[in-house]
Amino acid sequence: MISIRKAVEGDAQAIYELRSRAILEECAGHYSAEQLSLWTKGGVSESLIEDIVNSFYVSEIDGQVIGSGKLTVETRMLDAIFVEPQFFGKGAARLMVSFLEKLALEHGLTSIKLESTLNAASFYRRCGFIGDEISTYHSPRGISLYCVPMQKLLGKKEKSSTS
Repeated sequence: MISIRKAVEGDAQAIYELRSRAILEECAGHYSAEQLSLWTKGGVSESLIEDIVNSFYVSEIDGQVIGSGKLTVETRMLDAIFVEPQFFGKGAARLMVSFLEKLALEHGLTSIKLESTLNAASFYRRCGFIGDEISTYHSPRGISLYCVPMQKLLGKKEKSSTS
């Protein structure tokens, strides 16, 4: 059974490593070998650890971290949704997205957004996100990657007369 909890500093290495495995496994057909190499090189930085402690969540099975996800309330941005390759297609990513959506609602957000990798756009569409245009994501690591900016309206609120 998959459970989700707030990430802690001790999760940083596991999150970083699963992120790299997920990128190399799932994104290979959509990005060049050079992009994948630049995207996954390096290690866990102090700024990543701080970000993990502040805004990441992890999915676990029997105490093993199998996925990650992040919500930045101030920007309404979902990010860093990665799953261990052996759990692709088994509901772990969808569970994380659903968890982060509920968290966004708890923070009073009425919509959320993300920048999808090319390979994940159809997954996010199945989760209710809208977006088709290709844009360029500029990574803090200094690489540029094509992405699909997407958005999703949250909740089933009626339109108010004060829109």
